[in-house]
Amino acid sequence: MNMISGMTRMKAEILSVPSVVAGQIDTSLAAYLALGERLAALDPNLVVTSARGSSDHAATYFKYLVEMRLGVPVASVGPSVSSVYGTRWKLEKTPVMAISQSGGSDDLRLFMEAARQSGAVGISLTNNKNSPLAKATDSVLDMSAGPELAVAATKTYIASLVALAAVVAGWSGDQLMVEALRRLPDDLGKALECKWTAALETFQAPGNVFVTARGPGLGIADEAALKLKETCLKPAEAFSAAELIHGPLALSGKTMTALAFLSDDEGRAGTENAVARLRETGSAVFTVDSRNTGGQVLPSVKTGHCLLDPVAQILSFYLFVEELSVSLGLNPDAPQHLNKVTVTR
Repeated sequence: MNMISGMTRMKAEILSVPSVVAGQIDTSLAAYLALGERLAALDPNLVVTSARGSSDHAATYFKYLVEMRLGVPVASVGPSVSSVYGTRWKLEKTPVMAISQSGGSDDLRLFMEAARQSGAVGISLTNNKNSPLAKATDSVLDMSAGPELAVAATKTYIASLVALAAVVAGWSGDQLMVEALRRLPDDLGKALECKWTAALETFQAPGNVFVTARGPGLGIADEAALKLKETCLKPAEAFSAAELIHGPLALSGKTMTALAFLSDDEGRAGTENAVARLRETGSAVFTVDSRNTGGQVLPSVKTGHCLLDPVAQILSFYLFVEELSVSLGLNPDAPQHLNKVTVTR
């Protein structure tokens, strides 16, 4: 196992997140806000995103923020529709955002090239400003996260969330969110102090995991399920709290563990209902919450803006999942069969 000062690379990168975000705010916040202001001037009726893996989970977060705050629909497009199937798009004047840590995958580049040929406004969010994807776009947003060496993305995922939230703040003119973003590094420092040790024994046991949330938290739930799979080899699936009770609930029971991310917005009641239904089935249910609501509550930090709370929640989760992986005798720095840069067509 690759160790840095007695810890995994993954943990070192997780612990660096508050300072990474502080640097990101200093160097790139103005660029994020400026892009948001340009989008406000463009006043589009649609935004398109394209991404894979953790980056696609960041796109889900962005989708909810844009739709909730601006009433503009956000569509996720599979890059293979261009790279494999050769579709010709009708995206004139439509903002198209591709998100990729490395910017090195052919399918995203080919999709962006095809989108721009149709008249789209191409935007990339990447941790490599000199990547093929960045060179294929009109505007490049830098994640400003620095090199990420662990295979499992952590600090680049959070940097993506911060950048996308800032774009929405600039687009919507939300000064409260801008100020909350400036204070976010301190909140993230507190998020690293949230201990979830009480959940370790349950998650170490064999069995499947449901992860659930609503709204902006759904992309966080998606990301948590992915990390449980890739670093802990846990069969984990994420569902909207609304979708969970339609069909997946049939799989719940005493062999199921559930993790619910609670929000302080209009979606909270729906997630609480899903939690109650899961508990009725006998599942072990842990809630990630800034309130001490009783039961098996895993603490999280309330930030200066409810739409940024999921960013603090996923950081606390990352610290937990790294500890869980190590406790299972696994190497979270190098999940089996996976590479840091995934090249797809």
